[in-house]
Amino acid sequence: MENEKLEFKEAKNQFDTTKLIKYCVAIANEGGGYLICGITNKRPRQVVGSQAFATPEALNKIKAQIVEKLRLRVETTELQHPDGRVLVFEIPTRPTGHPLAFEGTYLMRSGEELLPMTPDMLKRIFAEDQQDWFSQPARSEATSDDVVALLDTQTYFDLLDIPYPDQSVCCIGTIRESRFN
Repeated sequence: MENEKLEFKEAKNQFDTTKLIKYCVAIANEGGGYLICGITNKRPRQVVGSQAFATPEALNKIKAQIVEKLRLRVETTELQHPDGRVLVFEIPTRPTGHPLAFEGTYLMRSGEELLPMTPDMLKRIFAEDQQDWFSQPARSEATSDDVVALLDTQTYFDLLDIPYPDQSVCCIGTIRESRFN
């Protein structure tokens, strides 16, 4: 079944290098997956064999081009089937928070088409490596005196409906000292 993780291409004799790189971008942007050459695009799927990148030199060359253009390492597997050679490109996911682009365009797949990514998808990807503001510290490297100065201690005692101590700094200092001794 063709879905976000699988893309089938007949590619009986060859497969366009630019198209392959674009598919690598789109599949990586969608979490990684496989581009499989030598199987019909339409159902019912049949193995037809592929001569795309048929020699070890041609296969190594296209893998090097993908690394050079995308900074993404794609693995390949050749399968020998009675009806012909099947070539599988295993495409990893893109780095977290970084969508991939080719020639200035962030790509995704929509059915059989490669399209520019939608703004909502790009926003989601860019936000992946950003911490939620709520999980970030409001203040760091504060001393205990800084904490006391920042606390609204009067409100604390009012909420508990108990009187505010006369020597609050002394009491907190005593608690602090006893905790570390």
